[in-house]
Amino acid sequence: MPNGEEFNPRKLDTPLDKMMRSYAGRRSVTRTERKRGRYIQSRPANGKTYDLAFDATLRAAAPFQRDRGEIRARNKVAFAIRPNDYMKKIRVRKAANLILFLVDASWSMAVAERMAATKGAILSLLTDAYQRRDRVGLIVFQKNKATLVLPPTNSVLLAQEALSDVPVGGKTPLSAGLLMSYEVLRKEKLLHPEIMPLLIILTDGAGNVSIGHQSPQEEAFNFAALIAQDKIHSVVINMEHAAFDQGLAQALADHLKSPCYTITDLKAENLFVTVQQEIRQANSSAAIDFK
Repeated sequence: MPNGEEFNPRKLDTPLDKMMRSYAGRRSVTRTERKRGRYIQSRPANGKTYDLAFDATLRAAAPFQRDRGEIRARNKVAFAIRPNDYMKKIRVRKAANLILFLVDASWSMAVAERMAATKGAILSLLTDAYQRRDRVGLIVFQKNKATLVLPPTNSVLLAQEALSDVPVGGKTPLSAGLLMSYEVLRKEKLLHPEIMPLLIILTDGAGNVSIGHQSPQEEAFNFAALIAQDKIHSVVINMEHAAFDQGLAQALADHLKSPCYTITDLKAENLFVTVQQEIRQANSSAAIDFK
């Protein structure tokens, strides 16, 4: 199936577009446990000596110097510091986003339109993010398995090659797709601890193939809850026609603790803007965590 056409995102006169422009060219800011990154504040180190904040440690010990006069005299020091005075540095650094698409490639929906829009959005996101260190990946699920069509990459050329022939048709192994997404994102988090993952799921939510012994729907919801438990920011895009919608995509989103969008006329530009909006939301949540 041919790739969706890549495009330059158009500017929309909306609050969302203004927010996107104000963040243009920025990478996500996230806390890091490594010694690299900007020192922004300090926290008690609980006696540990890793990456000490010397200024904050001195301030913490200063009020007790009169009481520690005997210790200073015995050790012949002008300033006495105890392990419970230790303060560690809290650092932040620029981190990349990882956008992982999980796409239903079964015959249950309008596959051609959905896949064309997804491919176009992936290529456009890669082009838009080349100045940052963002990466994009794609998993499709159909027949009885999920396939990692595009491992996380920031190479537009590699993406074009991988997206040129995506298999479609067959049943809907939704739980297999969710499990593979979970495994890919966990692996990426181990390799790149500061990465900011975003999982975009395009489906009607109607799984009909199980991995184990549970019903397909129950199994899919359990894997979705596992993803939510790991605090992976997710978005469900409901691809079912409104006339036939049984609420399964919304139920999947509820288990993921994620928003659910309905796009009746899916175009690559719509998907691009939706993804950009959710990246901002995920980054804002992360910023709150370290304030």
